[in-house]
Amino acid sequence: MHENELDELGVKVVVVTFQAGPLAEAYVRETELSWPLLVDNTLSLYTAYGMERGRMWDVWGPASWREYAKLLARGRKLQSPAGDVRQLGGDVLVDPKGIVRLHHVGSGPADRPPISRLLGIIRQQANASSDNAN
Repeated sequence: MHENELDELGVKVVVVTFQAGPLAEAYVRETELSWPLLVDNTLSLYTAYGMERGRMWDVWGPASWREYAKLLARGRKLQSPAGDVRQLGGDVLVDPKGIVRLHHVGSGPADRPPISRLLGIIRQQANASSDNAN
């Protein structure tokens, strides 16, 4: 959906998972993932960014059920969870200089920053870089 805009802005997206093998392959297939998928089976990157295990309420609370309802309304089939469903994820936006511009640890599977926020940060950094180049 926003892949073209990310490409135009020069953003390189990498998806990180802690599950390898068939689970990772199924994720790529089901989401039609076009970005590289890295496997962090030791959870070292997750730990470094403070993405620990969530409580059961975080994983199975109302926010998650709302997201599942939205997926069902769009015709998606829900599948039985696999792997450690309590492992929290998040979003990290790192600029070309290695400076972390966004560090969001999700409180559950439904907690993601809106793409508008990510794009806003990226655009702001792109504008700042072009201003400094002039």
